[in-house]
Amino acid sequence: MRIGLNIGYGGVGNDSANLELVQEADRIGFSVVWVAEAYGADAATVLAWLAARTERVDLGSAILQIPARSPTMTAMTAATLDTLSGGRFRLGLGVSGPQVSEGWYGVPFAKPLERTREYVEIVGKTLRYERVRHDGPHFRLPIPGGPGKALSLTVPPVRERIPLYLASLGPKNLELTGEIADGWLGLFFSPEHSGDSLARIRAGRAKIGASLDGFDVVTTVPLAVGDDWRAAAEHVRPYVAGFVGGAGSREHNFYRDLVARMGYEAAADEVRQRYLTMDYDGAMAAIPAEFLDATSLVGPKERIADRMRALAAAGVTTLAVSPAHPDPAANKAALHCAAEALDLSGVGD
Repeated sequence: MRIGLNIGYGGVGNDSANLELVQEADRIGFSVVWVAEAYGADAATVLAWLAARTERVDLGSAILQIPARSPTMTAMTAATLDTLSGGRFRLGLGVSGPQVSEGWYGVPFAKPLERTREYVEIVGKTLRYERVRHDGPHFRLPIPGGPGKALSLTVPPVRERIPLYLASLGPKNLELTGEIADGWLGLFFSPEHSGDSLARIRAGRAKIGASLDGFDVVTTVPLAVGDDWRAAAEHVRPYVAGFVGGAGSREHNFYRDLVARMGYEAAADEVRQRYLTMDYDGAMAAIPAEFLDATSLVGPKERIADRMRALAAAGVTTLAVSPAHPDPAANKAALHCAAEALDLSGVGD
């Protein structure tokens, strides 16, 4: 199992702290740094900024939002980032949710699986330097009857193939991920509750005559170090409440559904209800400590190492830690603790 870093949403006033954290991860041998976007800073700009300030670590989007860009624009961005980073870019994609897709980008959220399949197909054609032609229900290139013509990419990436990942939560989307992607970007992954998710991905792999061998199972895991795991886990509550309570639309939240499938339905509903009524403290308090423990790395180094063993045994191949301490110095120290725990666990790649 390899170790990476997820800095979440860059460009939100924590740029210097994020840069120091990324450069430390680069220096001590982390495999990849992931950057997210929602409706603030875009991930591509942050990744280009990091590419100029790092040397070895891979840089990945977790995610570039599918409704935000045309598929050919995404392929252009991927090729450019791969070139600027010297072949260190990983392309992570996701449909986001209805609130962002329709409210921020003006793109209908209907039929997200069909849209994702078409999108990935066009990105692949573009990065293979094919003349891009596509006639589907969501994308038509070129537009029939117009002056446009089929074009091909003119700026090649460094590598022949840029790894492509999908962020997915629902059963059908997980199966699609296994079928058309090189890796999965998971969230709230628990060794005790991961069997169904990986079974869905395996089913998708089977459709193309493949297994999970060589497929990168990535999960982002909040990280908080301390002698008392329960006290350390308190730092993770805002992170979990933001997803379970605040993501998605008022009517539907994929993260709430995932937590419910893991056996925490009543707690997930309470977190959601309190968050939507702006009772943020109540939402955070409603998260069971057992759930925080199941989906995070919390406590002293030895305890974190034990959890890493369980994650590797469950099938995780890249563990992306997301330090949750409010103090930048503590987060940097947590990176070193995680690296040492991986060595201690004996499951490092």
